[in-house]
Amino acid sequence: MIGSRKNHLRPRGKRDHARVTYVELFFDLVFVFAVTQLSHGLLEHLTPLGAVQTGLLMMGMWWVWIYTSWITNWLDPDLPAVRLMLFALMAAGLVLSASIPEAFAERGMVFAVAYVFMQVGRSIFMLWALRHHDAANYRNFLRITVWLVLAAVFWIDGALVEGRERLGLWALAVGIEYLSPAVGMWVPGLGRSKPEEWKIDGSHLAERCAGFIILALGESVLVTGATFSKMPWQSLTALDFSANFIGIIAMWTLYFNIGSGRASRLIEEASDPGRLGRSGYTYLHILIVAGIIVTAVADQIALEHPSGEVDLQTVLVMVGGPALYLLGMALFKRLTAPNLPLSHLVGLGLLALLASTAAFATPFLLTAGTSAILVLVAAWEWVSFRPRRRRSPAHGH
Repeated sequence: MIGSRKNHLRPRGKRDHARVTYVELFFDLVFVFAVTQLSHGLLEHLTPLGAVQTGLLMMGMWWVWIYTSWITNWLDPDLPAVRLMLFALMAAGLVLSASIPEAFAERGMVFAVAYVFMQVGRSIFMLWALRHHDAANYRNFLRITVWLVLAAVFWIDGALVEGRERLGLWALAVGIEYLSPAVGMWVPGLGRSKPEEWKIDGSHLAERCAGFIILALGESVLVTGATFSKMPWQSLTALDFSANFIGIIAMWTLYFNIGSGRASRLIEEASDPGRLGRSGYTYLHILIVAGIIVTAVADQIALEHPSGEVDLQTVLVMVGGPALYLLGMALFKRLTAPNLPLSHLVGLGLLALLASTAAFATPFLLTAGTSAILVLVAAWEWVSFRPRRRRSPAHGH
């Protein structure tokens, strides 16, 4: 393979070397569209099969984004070739996102080809950029490319069939891609990749993932605002809107008040940031993003039918979204603490209790209940970590 003679790696050790660039933020806009498509798709197919299909598509969408974030951790997005690569991925990402609603229908091949192009094409570009400049990472991406090509076979094969066969083959493809980092991308003849070889800038990856959480929460704000604008402005609708918005603020607080900053400092100071980047950001953030997407669907249901009947699917969405979010946050924060946060465990217990009483509730009451629980957990955590004021000896206390 012909490699680039020009060094496209980020310059390490210089001022602002790890900053998130404007072109990376521009790239992320495609995934705002993807998150919107996923939440709308789940709302339109609120069945067990629809939930499984949406979950699989979300896992694929996240994998494309997080792999690109790892690559821009190594490559310099300010260089023309890297920017062109990101623009090409943006174009394919728009096609990928646009095909999400019909991915399990007539646009399956479009989705699969766009996905494979992004995953395999990006890795081939990385091989071209690394060959003469980073031998260890070049071998890592040889391994990664082998795994992605293997998964690509099942993405394309799945697009050639329909129904449950497509679901099964695509689930196998996702499973291959998600398994590969856990086993060090082991390939015969190339061996296994070790996390300590993944020399990343932890603060950059932490900031990228925090930015994605902002985008996902922003999509929830847009859904809430757009739905509220179309509804009659009555007292119950206004109360539901307020409960939704308070819940979004609580979710923001749970991520950014303590968890994000503490994890960012840990990965920045760690001797093996690759391991923390893999577990905390690559894997555990899936639950956090899934929780935001499902909660956005719940908010729209509650705004459109605040006093409607509650069935099992509605309960699972309205309570399951916050539960996924709290579970993801608890596991993420466990990386920087000796135990799972008690506040989050209590919150999960309260959500389970709320779900058990859902037969007597309405969508508005469920929204109000879940928002109140999220606020309670956020307030508990804030009080627990608030710096203790030292008593002044001058007052003799």
